[in-house]
Amino acid sequence: MPERVILGASGLSVSPVSFGTWQLSPRFWGEQSKTTLLKAMRTAYDSGINFYDTAEAYGDGYAEEVLGEAIQALPRDEIVIATKVFNHFNPDRTRYPDLSPAHILERCDLSLKRLKTGYIDLYLLHFYDQLTRLAEITETLENLRSQGKIRHYGVSNFNVEQLRAARHFGNYTVLQPPYSLFNTQIEAEILPYCQAQNIGVMVYSPMHKGLLSGKYSGSESFSDFRAFHPDFQSDRFKLLAGKVQQLKPLAEAAGVSIYQLVLAATLAHPSIHVAIAGIKTGAQIIEATAAMRLVIDRKTYWTIRKILDISEQGKPKDASGGVK
Repeated sequence: MPERVILGASGLSVSPVSFGTWQLSPRFWGEQSKTTLLKAMRTAYDSGINFYDTAEAYGDGYAEEVLGEAIQALPRDEIVIATKVFNHFNPDRTRYPDLSPAHILERCDLSLKRLKTGYIDLYLLHFYDQLTRLAEITETLENLRSQGKIRHYGVSNFNVEQLRAARHFGNYTVLQPPYSLFNTQIEAEILPYCQAQNIGVMVYSPMHKGLLSGKYSGSESFSDFRAFHPDFQSDRFKLLAGKVQQLKPLAEAAGVSIYQLVLAATLAHPSIHVAIAGIKTGAQIIEATAAMRLVIDRKTYWTIRKILDISEQGKPKDASGGVK
């Protein structure tokens, strides 16, 4: 049987690894092969993945379109799709926050059209919109749910107080925050709250933009957005990449790759249900899938955390700056 977890109070039965589609955003990752990605999405399903994460912000709807094409060959009742709403898109491709009720209704219909599906399993507010009342947002989401257009709703990138406030108005059952073993800030407040409230947690960027994959020495250069990311710059990049390489003996002893070791350690946290893997090829999703069955014991887990700890040099920053 495929590996499955229950995503908190949503009750959704999902694979612990989700196929992420942020890489279909050209302004961050450059152009990707659509054919290769379509094959990878099918390989994911064949390998035991049933959970696909996207957003209309990824390529201004392009990621949803590609995923919509891919799922036509898959049994809809066996897969779970999450997408997100937040932006008002201008004709010149600029954008600004807009979670006003009318805008949410409009964007949901467009997402359904791009995804070529009659319903969205999990609809997330991509960021917090301070200009729209949470009561109005929640009423709109409840209307979409009663119409059968969405099954469950949640939030992404909310802090603990924003999440607590949202839940005062409605049944927000899932949170999608940034998290990696280089970026563990949410362990202090958000994750304990989610565990206590049975909120499903699906973390994004668990490999820290690829830095935790073990494939970098610290001397590489990048043509995508990482060319401007502080964790991929000069001495800091070398420091972090060097830390990751120190995991190699642990990975070899377990008979796995560094990527699989880190992904399994991420999923070992009791508050984290799902790790979203940014996938570009079928080989990558097969590697990620294997991590779902890897059990990390307590001693190994804390050895990994100690190796990756650079607190004495200052905490690494997640410099996505809200761009995801």
